[in-house]
Amino acid sequence: MPLGSHTMEFPRRIRIGDGILRELGDFIEFPAGKRSAVIASGANVQEKVRGVVTKSIDVPLEWVEVDSSDLRNVERVIKASSKAYCIVGIGGGKSVDVGKLAAYRINLPFFSVPTSASHDGISSPFASISGTGTHYSERAKPPVGILADIDVIAAAPKRLEAAGCGDLVSKLTAVKDWELASREAGEYFGGYAANLALMSAQVFLDGSKQIGAYDKVSARALVEGLISAGVAAGIAGSSRPCSGSEHLFSHALDAICPGKGLHGEQCGIGTIMMAALHGLDWENVRRALRDVNAPTSGAELGISDDEIRRALLEAPSIRPERYTILSKVRLDKKSAGELARKTGVI
Repeated sequence: MPLGSHTMEFPRRIRIGDGILRELGDFIEFPAGKRSAVIASGANVQEKVRGVVTKSIDVPLEWVEVDSSDLRNVERVIKASSKAYCIVGIGGGKSVDVGKLAAYRINLPFFSVPTSASHDGISSPFASISGTGTHYSERAKPPVGILADIDVIAAAPKRLEAAGCGDLVSKLTAVKDWELASREAGEYFGGYAANLALMSAQVFLDGSKQIGAYDKVSARALVEGLISAGVAAGIAGSSRPCSGSEHLFSHALDAICPGKGLHGEQCGIGTIMMAALHGLDWENVRRALRDVNAPTSGAELGISDDEIRRALLEAPSIRPERYTILSKVRLDKKSAGELARKTGVI
C-alpha cells in the first residue's frame, strides 16, 4: 500500500538555559533593513519581562497585550505587524498560540519565548484559537526559534507546570489512538514521531516525584519534554502523536463548561480514563499526576459529574474524522459514568 507523503517542519534553533532572556535580541538575529518586531504577551508577563526584553533588543518594539486566545487577538497582532520583521510570542499558551497563528497568516518568522511549561504549543506547528469554527487546534507553522529561560519558567505558578505534566502524559494515549487508527482505519502511522512523543510521556511518568519538587531541574525536564513532543507533531505532519481521545475530551469540556480547567489539566484527567479504555496502567497515570499536584478528578476543577459524562459522550463528535478509542468503544451514558467512577474522575 502506498505510504503517501507529508511535510515535516521543525524549529531551526532552540536555546535553553538560566537567565538567557537577556539574550533574546542576539538570538533573533535581525537582518539588515528589517529592524522591528511585534511582541505578543499578556499583561502579567509584560510587567515581569518588558524591561529585560526591551534592553536585550535594540530595535523598535510594538507590544500587543494578549488577553485571550482568539481571532480578535490574532487580528490585533497582525495589524501591528505590517512593518515588522518578526513576531515574538512571550508567555504561556495564549500568547504563543496567538503570535504563532498571526505570523503564519502573514508569513512572518515567529519566535516562541515560553514563560511557563504548560503545554506543547511551545514548539508545535499548531495553535489553539477560539472563534475559528472548531474546538481544536488550527494548523500553523512551528516557530523559527525557541528561547526558554529556565529562571523565568521555574518562577511560573505551579498550577501551570502541573498542567504541562497533564499535557505531557497525554501522549501516552494519543499514540495508542494513533496506532489504533492505523490498524483499524488504515491511517498513516509514523513510528519515529510516536516513539519521540512516548519518550516525553515516559520522562514524566518515571520522574514525577522529582518533577513535583518544581525546582529549576524539574522545570528544565518539563520544558524539554514539551518541546520534544511538539517536534514529534512536526515530524508526523499532524497532531496525531500529541493529541488523541484525551484531547477530544478536553475540547468537549471547553464547549460544555468553558474556563473551569486548564487545557493540560483536562487532558491529564482525560488520559486517566482513556488509558483505562486502552487497557493501560491508568492507576500509574493517576499516581504520577498526583505526585505533581495535578487534578485527577472533575470535582477538583469544579466540573460536575454530569459535565464529565457529557464530555465523554460528545468527544467523538469534536473531530469525527479522527479515529480514537472512543470511536471504537462508543460509550453511552451508563458506560461513560462507569468509566469515570472506576477511574476516580467522578
